[in-house]
Amino acid sequence: MLDHQPWLVALGFGVGALGTLIGAGGGFVLVPVLLLLEPRQNPETITSISLAVVFCNALSGSWAYARMRRIDYKSGWLFAAATIPGAIAGALSTNYIPRREFNGVFGVVMILAAAYLMFHRNNDTRDLAEARRKGHSIRTVVERDGTAHAYSYDLKLGMGLSVVVGYLSSLLGIGGGIIHVPALVRLLDFPVHIATATSHFILAIMALVGTIVHVASGSFSRDSAWQTALLGVGVLFGAQAGAWLSSRIHGRWIIRGLAVALGLVGIRILAMVVQG
Repeated sequence: MLDHQPWLVALGFGVGALGTLIGAGGGFVLVPVLLLLEPRQNPETITSISLAVVFCNALSGSWAYARMRRIDYKSGWLFAAATIPGAIAGALSTNYIPRREFNGVFGVVMILAAAYLMFHRNNDTRDLAEARRKGHSIRTVVERDGTAHAYSYDLKLGMGLSVVVGYLSSLLGIGGGIIHVPALVRLLDFPVHIATATSHFILAIMALVGTIVHVASGSFSRDSAWQTALLGVGVLFGAQAGAWLSSRIHGRWIIRGLAVALGLVGIRILAMVVQG
């Protein structure tokens, strides 16, 4: 595995800042880096390291977003509960996927999510009266600075999506936010800043469950545990920086940045598969 160098802390800081800014946990950055630097490492070790780092990031980011009062706790707890069965199944599945197929699945998921974010446009007009007639959940979140967000969503759809997100996140080691944020914004009509904050809260719970499963199954060696610790120190501070930046960047640009990051990661990983 990688040498135990201080630059792992710097990498963790960057992963934490970007991951918290877009509510994605940072695993979508860390997994490709580990895949590129450790071409012979098995998927289980890579996903276990990434998921543990995602937990550190999500915990720190959630604390920052909680101070901003951006987290929809009611929705977050419900969706987190739905992700847990999927997270356990995903963590147990990594043993059975060969590295080449793992890379291929990861790359395709990233590119599809990027295309959806880039070309799909939300309807910004939210008719809460119509949503109430349809039996949708109505939510209002007021930030610390007084900004109010009123929105609605289909709870059944949200719970179903969360199960899938839990599985894919633990399977790929990406934390799930890279999938959950687009789902919350595009399919469930969450405001972008509430989606990123709530996603981080969900990630903290989901990544903890997935990490516990990986630890119980013996995925962590002494080396990988030390790397996780160094990366974890970096993301704890990076997450605070990402939360600070989120208040200064428009939601539209956060989504576009997320789409570009996803696309580049997916293309690079698929190129590795083609090259053999």
